[in-house]
Amino acid sequence: MKSMTSAKSALSAAAVLLALGACAPGSSSDGEPAADANAAVQTGVPAGQVELNLIATPESGAAMKDIIPAFQAKHPNVKINYVDTTYDDYNKSLNLALSSDTSPDIVLLNAVGTTVKDQLILNLQPYAKAYGWESAYPAGQLNQWRVAKDGTTLGSGDLYAAPASFSQVGLYYNKAKLKKLGIDAAPATLEDLEAALAKAKAGGETPLQLGNKEGHASFPIQLIGQSTDGPAAYAKWVFGEGGATFDTAGNAKGAQSITDWGTKGYYSKDANGIDLQGAVDKFTKGDGVFFVDGSWDSKKIGDALKGDAGFVPFPGPKATAIGTSVAYGISRKSKNAQAAAAFLDFLRGPEAAKASFAQGFLPSDTSTVTAEPGTISAELIAAWNKVNADDGLIGFNNNATATMNDTLVAETQKLIAGKVDAATFIRAVQSDWAKTHG
Repeated sequence: MKSMTSAKSALSAAAVLLALGACAPGSSSDGEPAADANAAVQTGVPAGQVELNLIATPESGAAMKDIIPAFQAKHPNVKINYVDTTYDDYNKSLNLALSSDTSPDIVLLNAVGTTVKDQLILNLQPYAKAYGWESAYPAGQLNQWRVAKDGTTLGSGDLYAAPASFSQVGLYYNKAKLKKLGIDAAPATLEDLEAALAKAKAGGETPLQLGNKEGHASFPIQLIGQSTDGPAAYAKWVFGEGGATFDTAGNAKGAQSITDWGTKGYYSKDANGIDLQGAVDKFTKGDGVFFVDGSWDSKKIGDALKGDAGFVPFPGPKATAIGTSVAYGISRKSKNAQAAAAFLDFLRGPEAAKASFAQGFLPSDTSTVTAEPGTISAELIAAWNKVNADDGLIGFNNNATATMNDTLVAETQKLIAGKVDAATFIRAVQSDWAKTHG
């Protein structure tokens, strides 16, 4: 899940998804594809007319409006029906659709959730081997979609989703405001950032734009945490490895920083009442020197601030980012798994890469896209390459359990409101994690 966006109710969403499946002649409960990781599979698009149904959310699936026509132009016997779905609880609603007799064929996975444990999506390991995905992607880019036999531990085991493109959460900054404040360059360390925040406050600016109505204060907390603890160690908790804990020096530093920054007036007192897009709007109108957000908002920010829009990995000893792939899985009930897998393979090609990059998402191989020097797009590529060179991409904390998103929203709001301290926040997050991972 790349962001914590809320919209329609889960009940309404489930109805949308089930209605989509109901009009799907290509989807049926009669299909029961093999889940054996060593099963032999065929590659390529089969002969004859094929109809596939694909569902995604508007932000993640925006590039599909260009990708699907490009695929269909090469394979005119395939028709792909695409529907955007927007709602509060994507995972629960998605599970309802996948378990129905009219399941869609291809689905966006914001998180593994319980889809593997409940045997709702196809084991893609045979296709990963057949198409060479394991050599096409760095291991770290696939590991977030590997699931162990227990159905909940991530990072190892078979592959259950294929990446289309990637998001990264980093630090946006307003170049014009830095220049005005006499700050020569974007901060490279946390100490640099805190000095810049202090200077911005003294200069009458909003140092940090922050909207936490949907829990996005968890972004800077995690970025400080993983940078301090180190990405390899931090990833164990995100993946749900036994014995991992949220009670680390890095997370304590991250939670305390958010508290301290609020006390110092570095972000707005009404941050808990501002959603992510509200914060984006404020930042693009000049309210804020820095802003922690994902690459998915880069087009909007770049269009508004133009040459003044800057982006770097979050300051720290190594280049780390929060991010995941926009990844798609195949329903176990799809009767057209071969065609669906061929489409997933198409997602790593140049046509898909260009379409995704235009929407603010990064391809695994940035050599497939270009950007004008000095633009936000060029800075996204530079940051992405640096993060990958340091093997610093870590999945979202809010995907660590099926309920972690709700926990982080509630607990970050309490933290910002001064109702809990950093230690209490950390205990609450770890308690949620322990219910799933022990």
